[in-house]
Amino acid sequence: MSELSHVTVYTDGSAIGNPGPGGYGVVMLSGDHRRELSGGFRLTTNNRMEILACIVALEALNRPCRITLHSDSRYVVDAVSKGWARKWRSNGWMRNKRERALNPDLWERLLDLVAEHDVEFRWVPGHAGVAENERADRLAVTAAQGSSLPTDEAYEAENGRQSLGARR
Repeated sequence: MSELSHVTVYTDGSAIGNPGPGGYGVVMLSGDHRRELSGGFRLTTNNRMEILACIVALEALNRPCRITLHSDSRYVVDAVSKGWARKWRSNGWMRNKRERALNPDLWERLLDLVAEHDVEFRWVPGHAGVAENERADRLAVTAAQGSSLPTDEAYEAENGRQSLGARR
């Protein structure tokens, strides 16, 4: 078996209004290679975009890799690193006996992708001058400001009417 390629990833998510138009940004580095990814949705949340940025990065890989994934979201880093998301999944997407876990559709995808790779999640302070994190942030914000953004179908199916009504 050959040694896994190492990929360094920086991710960020953004939502204007939270909920509101949102975007994600990804910077991927491996050797001399650099790849940037971004996208957005017309109505979503910052946390959904933070998770989705990680998903998009991992889905962009065409084989198992060793990944150092940097995120300024404690929600994402802690939920994966401390095993919270796996516990939520094993409990039927419940955080405890009364509270449902938010964003189970995205956590499910992320956990499945993490299982395919050797991923280390690292928290990085946001807006602290870490160049690649700042770039991921700019990509996310720019994506959130895009025109003709698609629908975050899972979010809007569960929350859309309430959120759209609240914004008017």
